[in-house]
Amino acid sequence: MSGDVLGIAEAKPQRGGRGARRDRRAQAAAGTGRPYIQRNIPTYDILSEESLIRIEATADRILAEIGIELRDDAEAMELYRKAGASVDAVTKGVWRLRFEPGMLREILKTAPAEFTQHARNPANSVRIGGRNVVFAPSYGSPFVMDLDRGRRYGTIEDFQNFVKLSQSSPWLHHSGGTVCEPTDVPVNKRHLDMVYAHIRYSDRAFLGSITAAERAADSVEMCRILFGADFVDQNCVVMGNFNTTSPLVLDGVTTAGIRAYAAANQGSIHLPFLLGGAVAPLTTAGMVAQGLAESMASCALTQLVRPGAPTILASFFSSMSLRSGSPTFGTPEPAIGSLVMGQLARRMNLPLRCAGNFSTSKLPDGQAMQQSMMSMMSAIQGGANYVLHSAGFLDGLLSMSYEKLVMDTDMCGALHAYLDGMEVNDDTLAFDALAELGPGQHLFSTQHTLRHYETAYWDSALDDNQPWETWDEQGGLDYAQRANARWKKLLAEYEAPPIDAATDEALQDFIARRKASMPDMWY
Repeated sequence: MSGDVLGIAEAKPQRGGRGARRDRRAQAAAGTGRPYIQRNIPTYDILSEESLIRIEATADRILAEIGIELRDDAEAMELYRKAGASVDAVTKGVWRLRFEPGMLREILKTAPAEFTQHARNPANSVRIGGRNVVFAPSYGSPFVMDLDRGRRYGTIEDFQNFVKLSQSSPWLHHSGGTVCEPTDVPVNKRHLDMVYAHIRYSDRAFLGSITAAERAADSVEMCRILFGADFVDQNCVVMGNFNTTSPLVLDGVTTAGIRAYAAANQGSIHLPFLLGGAVAPLTTAGMVAQGLAESMASCALTQLVRPGAPTILASFFSSMSLRSGSPTFGTPEPAIGSLVMGQLARRMNLPLRCAGNFSTSKLPDGQAMQQSMMSMMSAIQGGANYVLHSAGFLDGLLSMSYEKLVMDTDMCGALHAYLDGMEVNDDTLAFDALAELGPGQHLFSTQHTLRHYETAYWDSALDDNQPWETWDEQGGLDYAQRANARWKKLLAEYEAPPIDAATDEALQDFIARRKASMPDMWY
């Protein structure tokens, strides 16, 4: 569709010199950063070739000897069977699938190593795979929280607020999906309001619904209204985030959703949620082998439906408190698992989703950020291409936090600079900066400092680097209190990106007709 239809403003002439630097800083403040990151530092590969081969061999053994249980999807069963899987009926509507070693890897050779997910604003389209890194907000929390109102069930207003806050950040690249559950809207209709919120309040790429096949189909149909049916058929404009049912189960709701997205040539993410000691082995190597097996089996279905459909290998590893049985997030062992998943994904030439700003803390505090950094750095160092849960994750994913979202997006800003690495040339080596005034002289007034002072360092929107006395005189606000003030300011200043009126009307008409076609369901 045309730029006018998608609500794209005409490009303005670019300024140079100091004016350009000021423009870049102003754009960043307004939430118009780069569309995604291109990694300029290497990944951290921690396992030897021998160890990686042993993990892959164990994943193959799981698939060949134990197999995957498929439930309530005869069409998916037939696709796997025709591709060469061994199929044994367990009970009515339940089959055990077994795959010869190497079979799924062969099927997955048709999946793209990189692909573009298009946004309604083409300037915000993201490239997923290769050296590219895409940050998206957290996903799936039934509760929301902030310092003023505490923890409560999420509403559609909260959902819209989180979309607006994400759109306002220059450090996120993607609008995400179910940023919280809007529990004030019927279960069978809320997906329509969620997808519309992403379309109306953001001009970035987003995730659609996956909770039922018809909801996946609605998500794709809304994208056809937005982008045009022909464009959608040839391009990825929406993705679904699909969980296997660990250990080693694919349920029919999941596989029907996967088939719906793949048939429409849309992207999908395939991740087991593995809790060590509960639905996966306690040991990290065993957890990684199981996760690889489950994700490959799920990813392969997309290629059986439509070879070339975008698919993302994924993992979600969690340890467990063996005293209480509760999941623990942001711990070192799952972080190591994410690093290894990066190596395995690169060996398969597939894009990877893993880790994020995970925490089990109940407040946006020191524990929250310590755990988040441990987990998030594993995604950064491991080579993740799409990082869901980059902002807002609190309370073991049960709560989406307003304060944590802006704290995390600030961290994402620092990670932009970290992933940029170091540029080495005559200017950055800065011999002239030292030579200009010579030994014993400060460099504040040198030409090199004047050229670079606005862009040399990442500048936090939340850190307080003032002297103690100044900080104390200004109220002595801690990090969470400053984050509380910031999200309120961002919402107050938010402006929705423009959208073509006819397109918006068509979307609202589709939503109204779909809602009118079914009674409300609350469970």
